[in-house]
Amino acid sequence: MSSHSHDYIPAAGRDSLLRFYDPLTRLLGADRVRAKLLDAADVQAGEQVLDLGAGTGAVSLLLAKRQPGARIVGLDPDAKALALAERKASRAGARIEWRQGYAGRAPFPAHSFDHVVSSLVIHHLAADDKRAAFRDVVRLLRPGGRFHLLDFGPPRNAWERALTALFHHDARMQDNLRGVLPDWLREAGFDDVREVESHQTLFGRVSLYSARAPS
Repeated sequence: MSSHSHDYIPAAGRDSLLRFYDPLTRLLGADRVRAKLLDAADVQAGEQVLDLGAGTGAVSLLLAKRQPGARIVGLDPDAKALALAERKASRAGARIEWRQGYAGRAPFPAHSFDHVVSSLVIHHLAADDKRAAFRDVVRLLRPGGRFHLLDFGPPRNAWERALTALFHHDARMQDNLRGVLPDWLREAGFDDVREVESHQTLFGRVSLYSARAPS
């Protein structure tokens, strides 16, 4: 039996575990690699930023703290996760717009954003949905805008392959582990696709990719 009745995977895998999601990801070191994502994005005051798959708002809140002069929009299909994100933002006094919606069919006009960021979300999508999401990000970005993607990447040694086999069984993860995301970003129309850096974490190797929308 499915652990949820949604057409998406909730942030913590199931609704009943949502309150544990933030403490668990902090314990596993997610904030450290999220900081690397925002270092690469280097968002400036006045820029428009979409957090694709914002979940409970961790990346959006980190960005709002770093650059309060940016307009930040957090998009996610999970209404319960967004409600938690909104409460966290209210407590922090952060100005973030939360919208419910899906990667691949974001409810915004073309060329709405200078940056799109995404953290540990794309691996939840099936292959066709990943590729559709990348095409939609090209649509959403202004010419020359950048996509900064943090997600699981290919293991680099026997230990990492064993760790991956132990923790990651979902077939949707295999695209990430085979290292095809950069190829699919190029296929979607991005220029200057590159892996900025890669880090081993307690939950597997994660890679930070950067790509530029055509100008």
